[in-house]
Amino acid sequence: MKYINITLLTIIISAIIFSSCKKNINQSEGVVNSFAALHVLKSAYKGSEITLSAKDLAGANLVGGVVISNLSGKNFPEAGLIIQNSDRGLTRGILIGVTGGTIPFATGDSVVVDVSGAVLGKVSSSLQLKNISLDKIRKVSSGNSVLVKSVSLGEMVTNFATYENTLVSIVADTKPLPEAGETYSGNKTLDDGSGSTISLFTQNNAAFQGNSLPASATYKVIPIYGNATGGYGDVKQVRIRTIADVSNASGPIYPNWPESFESPNYLVKGSYNMNTPAIPNNNVDLKTGNWKLEQAILGFTDGRDRFNAPGLQCIRMQQNLTVPAYVQMNFDLPNGASKVTYWQGAYYTDAISTLRLEYSVDGGVTWVAAAPDVRAQSGGSRQETVLLDIKGKVRFRITKLGLGATSVPNVLNGRLCIEDIAVYSN
Repeated sequence: MKYINITLLTIIISAIIFSSCKKNINQSEGVVNSFAALHVLKSAYKGSEITLSAKDLAGANLVGGVVISNLSGKNFPEAGLIIQNSDRGLTRGILIGVTGGTIPFATGDSVVVDVSGAVLGKVSSSLQLKNISLDKIRKVSSGNSVLVKSVSLGEMVTNFATYENTLVSIVADTKPLPEAGETYSGNKTLDDGSGSTISLFTQNNAAFQGNSLPASATYKVIPIYGNATGGYGDVKQVRIRTIADVSNASGPIYPNWPESFESPNYLVKGSYNMNTPAIPNNNVDLKTGNWKLEQAILGFTDGRDRFNAPGLQCIRMQQNLTVPAYVQMNFDLPNGASKVTYWQGAYYTDAISTLRLEYSVDGGVTWVAAAPDVRAQSGGSRQETVLLDIKGKVRFRITKLGLGATSVPNVLNGRLCIEDIAVYSN
């Protein structure tokens, strides 16, 4: 299966296929581009409805992307086609209101859309390309893999306009916890423990509306502005397309989790190795309990430390050590663990490093690897999900392996950021 992260080159080639007309060449200015990325299209909206022309899109008359909607699940309005593309590191999506017949396009189809004279505007709070006839949309290829961006619930809610009509992955609980036999139908509140919530909406005729609702899961969702009856509106919602968009079902998150490292202030643990009356042997009182921050500090540098919005702190572990660094619970959770999630990423432009999730069932005397070692994410952060079946008391730590001084390419041991550790009861 081909992987497509729609780039300008791909779409320009598609545009050439779609449009036989040629643009004039100016020797000093180059060739006018007939294609506009979706972030350019969306930026043309200035608060009021606009009829698009080439001057609104820097000379372009085409947009395109990969189809991410799937109408087979019957959980979206039937006349809506949702596409997304990526350009210059910006992934954006747009909802297209299609006229002239049943939408023939499937998830993974690459399409190009002629937007000459099209209307860009809002239906309630939902930004859409309105009333695009089917003959304005051309399929270029099919079977393309679709980019799914993992985000924290807080990040998605805080920057909802960025993620609207794109495909994202979130991990969240249903709150309140589902009762026996409770199904997806209607509005369900998703909560990741960070203080942010979102409505998971399922239409009453959706193909999966009668399926049992899990206490916690990983959801592939499309954020949209909807209403209580399934149409477009002013309420921030996420919707799954089919039941295949739900995975990693587990027990609920423990109360007061995730550990977000937002308290205390970073100044309390500003040194990688501390032994003071306030911080004995690197032990720090955090929101969830007392933790050991061995060769680790509370990082706060925007653009370098990898913390999730709306938070402002994370863990940053030291680089180039020959001994392990770790962030470790000094307390037990009573009801085992069915899942652990956390975010990790290399600090700023540092070399990557290698890390390991470990657990202890004997009060921290011995530690066991909970999953295979993981290499740090470079240039950002990534959420890790580990499914478990641990009964009784348990505690966890994340260990950064002491591989020694970085010597590219043989030894990679830069600084490491850890954020939003969540443990789910069993």
